[in-house]
Amino acid sequence: MICRKYCILYMETTHKRKLEYQRDEHRVHLIVSHLIWCPQRRKPLLVGKLRDRCQELIQVRCKEKGWVILTLAIQPDHVHLFVRICPSERASDVIKALKGYTSFFLRKDFEPVLKKLPSLWTRSSFSSTAGAVNAQTIQEYIDAQQGI
Repeated sequence: MICRKYCILYMETTHKRKLEYQRDEHRVHLIVSHLIWCPQRRKPLLVGKLRDRCQELIQVRCKEKGWVILTLAIQPDHVHLFVRICPSERASDVIKALKGYTSFFLRKDFEPVLKKLPSLWTRSSFSSTAGAVNAQTIQEYIDAQQGI
């Protein structure tokens, strides 16, 4: 692939890839999501300075919102974000916030390149959750609690 050297642009992990549970006043949680979204018509726009600015904007917005970026991979025609979020937030809201924020500034900063597109990002996206345990472990735990 063309973008192999650009795939992983930013990586921050806790304790050598071992995700730790977070604790706050009333909750213990570990919520990490893999999010993917694409430019309109899956055009390979995310290269060079536009890619660098997109990365910067995603990092700024995540920091403002308190989302911890575990991995950010920007490829020419899509963005992968592996991020840790709070239990009160939905993955779709994270994607919506990041797409809106990046679109606003990228369209302003790179108007000649992006003015032909009706919108920067497609309406579609992908989200998946991940964690420290798999579905089988959870099922075994529940079964053990029920005495099965």
